[in-house]
Amino acid sequence: MPQPLENVRIIDLSTVVMGPFATQLLGDLGADVIKVEAPDGDILRHIAPMKNPAMGHIFLHHNRNKRSIVLDLKKPEGLEALHKLIKTADVLFYNVRPQAMKRLKLSYEDVIKIKPDIVYVGAYGFGQRGPYAAQPAYDDLIQGMSAIPALFHEAGASAPRYVPLAIADRITGLAAVNAITTALFARSRTGKGQSVEVPMFETVTQLVLADHMGGFTFDPPDGPYGYARMLAEHRAPYQTRDGYMCVLIYNDKHWRAFFRLIGQEAMFEKDTRFSSHEARSRNIAEVYAFAAEQLKQKTNAEWEVLLREADIPSAPMKAVGDVLNDPHLEAVGFFKRTQHPSEGGLREMTLASHWPDAGAMPHRPAPRLGQHSAELLREAGYSDADINRLAGAGATKLA
Repeated sequence: MPQPLENVRIIDLSTVVMGPFATQLLGDLGADVIKVEAPDGDILRHIAPMKNPAMGHIFLHHNRNKRSIVLDLKKPEGLEALHKLIKTADVLFYNVRPQAMKRLKLSYEDVIKIKPDIVYVGAYGFGQRGPYAAQPAYDDLIQGMSAIPALFHEAGASAPRYVPLAIADRITGLAAVNAITTALFARSRTGKGQSVEVPMFETVTQLVLADHMGGFTFDPPDGPYGYARMLAEHRAPYQTRDGYMCVLIYNDKHWRAFFRLIGQEAMFEKDTRFSSHEARSRNIAEVYAFAAEQLKQKTNAEWEVLLREADIPSAPMKAVGDVLNDPHLEAVGFFKRTQHPSEGGLREMTLASHWPDAGAMPHRPAPRLGQHSAELLREAGYSDADINRLAGAGATKLA
């Protein structure tokens, strides 16, 4: 069976995390992703650790199944070469501000003159109808503007802090995958491409407020904002006698079972704080504090056995090193050991979704800067003499 996105060609002008994360997912599903890089390359190439220059570890995790071509789009020859590639493409994807695309003469209005049915998708900081339209955006800024650090503080952290992941980038990257595939589906029905924007601020804010709109869901407001369970002080891995356990005692069945485990079976009916889901939600801080105190009484190993037998969702807290050796991930083939032509042995994460009726996931290792410049220029109709001329003019770089 073919890959789901086989024969879909994507011109990828994106850099750093958000865009490359999105296009790698599309490449893993079979799309032909053409990574267009400036002469200095994607800045993500330069984040250590690395074995060789411009092949940083995060770059390797976000750029497999792509071909790299260097084009200096500020030079007429480089822009002309991109135009020729666009003629062959289904999607043009970028993550710079639209104002920059307009200066390069690569706005949607410019591009549809080259390829009228193009799917043109931009992922950037802010929707272009609001006052933040021209502002720059990075993951940390979007986390702060969408209230994530403030929520940590409200939940009991000693100070506001960012999630220690580029979470805004990756959430928006997933939204970009959704936008691209949806627009391709629409084109398959109508024959028409379209321009779609995927703004980081709105995308992340939607996820935050879906939990924390609280009483402001109603007009006029009926209570404060915030989801009390998410903000409870003890909503954290519970400390045990020798470690930490992640436990979610959630519904009535779970709580009845938990009270049996601790020898207080009658408490479910007698203590009105615990006797219904609504009551627990209104007293969630006390509920979590009670569970936290109980979990301290036994070891991780003891709780693992008891909680599993009671069918209460639980797992020991893991560090990154534990995750890298997780037996479930090993069993499902989540990690794949590969040999990169220049970087040697790598441990890669495979596509998380499973497609049993599709062919094997394509595997093209993350490219060196400009590794496929000549190959792609030939596909666009350039002769070897033309390619050497472009390289001499600094419009491209050959690996």
